[in-house]
Amino acid sequence: MSFCSFFGGEVYKDHFKPGVYVCSKCDHQLFTSRSKYEHSSPWPAFTETIREDSVSKHQERPGAFKVQCGKCGNGLGHEFVNDGPARGSSRF
Repeated sequence: MSFCSFFGGEVYKDHFKPGVYVCSKCDHQLFTSRSKYEHSSPWPAFTETIREDSVSKHQERPGAFKVQCGKCGNGLGHEFVNDGPARGSSRF
């Protein structure tokens, strides 16, 4: 599976088959379907990355980090702290 593209529509928001989501530019593994959950945003939502180095993060404002592919730097969106499905969890 290839991770979402913010331009041209999102095809994986409602996709819940088992698998791994990878960067659309370099195929670096980002998220597993086990960490995916339903959310009201127009993009897929995940609680955690596959590995710590799957993404790089830069704080944009308190509680929000800009997220990029850990290998090629492709923009992936944001991590929102304390906005996941469980108390205190993040949403990617």
